[in-house]
Parts: sequence; structure tokens; C-alpha cells
Amino acid sequence: MSVAGLSGHTLRRGAVAAASVAAVAAGASAPWWGRRALAGLAFFRVRAVEVDGTRYLSPGDVVARLGIDTTASVWDDARPLEARVRAHPQVRSATIGRKLPGTLVVRIVERTPVALAPTPDGLRAYDASGAMLPIDLTRVDLDLPIVMRPDPRTLALLAALRERSPTLFGQISEVRRAATGDLLLRLPATEIVAPADADAARLAMVVPVQADLARRHLRAETLDLRYRDQVVARLP
Repeated sequence: MSVAGLSGHTLRRGAVAAASVAAVAAGASAPWWGRRALAGLAFFRVRAVEVDGTRYLSPGDVVARLGIDTTASVWDDARPLEARVRAHPQVRSATIGRKLPGTLVVRIVERTPVALAPTPDGLRAYDASGAMLPIDLTRVDLDLPIVMRPDPRTLALLAALRERSPTLFGQISEVRRAATGDLLLRLPATEIVAPADADAARLAMVVPVQADLARRHLRAETLDLRYRDQVVARLP
């Protein structure tokens, strides 16, 4: 979790703070008009923002997108702020809570990159839906497969494979489709050939075959999944 402070605002002590503390207990259950009254108290001005759930997205970008200053109150309507954060192309969902008296808590669920694809501007990250993510690859090291074309079908397949067999997913360096439509996945020393409609369960069938070959100190040049219920291993 990252915490950002908002400069120019200090906690007021004494009589104002003491009076405001009594309002805190009622604040969470107050009706909307009660919260409007609380929003007018300096005690509840926003002093800090906590950002939780970011991995690739900079917490500073989240705070900047909120667009709030020290005149804002933790009792202000959070829905417009949530909408601003959700508008970021890297954010899947965002909710905002509060820690009284003066902290907003922004909980982020990011869009997860599943592959890299070449563009005129270099490699860019994509999620399972085919959306390009504005991740700065000079700042973040992404060890992901490279796809020659970021079509949603291939990207969704990679996302499903990462869930089902993360070890196999981690071996894939490149994914492309042959002219026939077959799926070609490059591993460090092996290529997987799969039918165009292969799903994650079908691709994961190579895992026990890899393990069996390793026990026998053999290496397959190609693992072919195009035959029904079989994995054909072609040795060098």
C-alpha cells in the first residue's frame, strides 16, 4: 500500500477537534444530509490518500487522477472520484473508502498484462481482452510471451493457460499462428504445435509429456497436439 500526503493541511487540535471526534461515531451511519454537514468540518479534510492493489500502475498516477486538494472532505461523494480512476486504461475496477478523520483509501484492481506485442513504438503490453496497457517497459520488467498479433482469442488463451498451468505459461517466449491457422508456441528448446481451436486444457497436456521425456533424458524438438487425444513428440 502506498500513502500520499496532501500538503498545506494540518490537523486542528483543541475544541474543534474534540467536538469533531464526537461526530466520528455517527458519521459512518449518517444519512446523506448528515454527511454533508460533516463534510463542512475542517477536521474531515483530506490529508492523505492510501492506494492499495497497484502492481504496475504508479500510485502517484492514481492520486493525480483523483484531482483533489486539501479543500476536499472524506465525506464528499466518492463516485466521481472512482469514475476518474476507472477511466485509466490500466484499471479494471476502483473503489474508494475512508479512514477517519482525513484519509481516503483507493483500492485498485489492475488489468493484468498477459503478452507483449510489437508496435511501431516498440513492444507494448496487452491484457486478455486485447486492450493495450500503458505500462512503461523501461520501468517495469515484464517476462511475458511475445505475440506477433495481439488478437483477443490468442490473448484470452494465454490468460487461461496462466491460470491452469503457470509453469508452462512461464516457458513460452513467443506465440504466432501459422498460415494454416495452427497455433505455434515457442519454448526454450521446443515448439508446441496446436490446432487453431486449442484451449488451455489441451495445451496443458504437454506438461506430463515434458516430465516423462525429462525422466528419460530426452528432449522433443516439437510437441504436436493436432492429433486427437494425443501428444506426438518429435525428437531431434
